[in-house]
Amino acid sequence: MQKITPCLWFDGKAEEAAKFYTSIFPNSKILSVSRYGEAGPGTKGSVMTVMFRLDGHEFIALNGGPAFTFTPAISLSVDCKSQKEVDDLWRKLTRGGQPQQCGWLQDRYGVSWQIVPSVLGELLRSRDAKKSQRVMKAMLQMVKLDIDGLKKAAAPDGERKRPGARARKTKRASAAR
Repeated sequence: MQKITPCLWFDGKAEEAAKFYTSIFPNSKILSVSRYGEAGPGTKGSVMTVMFRLDGHEFIALNGGPAFTFTPAISLSVDCKSQKEVDDLWRKLTRGGQPQQCGWLQDRYGVSWQIVPSVLGELLRSRDAKKSQRVMKAMLQMVKLDIDGLKKAAAPDGERKRPGARARKTKRASAAR
């Protein structure tokens, strides 16, 4: 078991949620299920906790009752290598949930997720402050993040305005040599 394991509090849907999540991510599975006994506080035999793994990371789902609910103050951030991965996770996790701004969504259980392409961090960390600001402005306008849109925002002004500008610029530079 990893040293720090997030525990997600559910109201009777811990096992259902764990099954849903493990069906979405590769290298994922239910590790164990424990049930309430005579001492309670849940009904004897009902699911108390579910240990599960998502893409190599362990989580605990607890059926703790209605006392607490999820808020976007805590979210699960997923690093995506491609637009296909962003699109696939977005489609699966928003099924029964709600899309939010800037790559955030809330799934059917109320858990907040950030579905983020790896390139976003690279673009935002650019030494070119204007480039970073353009990328941030573009991201703030998006719901599901779009890699091509982020890259387009990162491009210098002339290349963002004219399709194929970079190819023409490169062709002219080659011809001049």
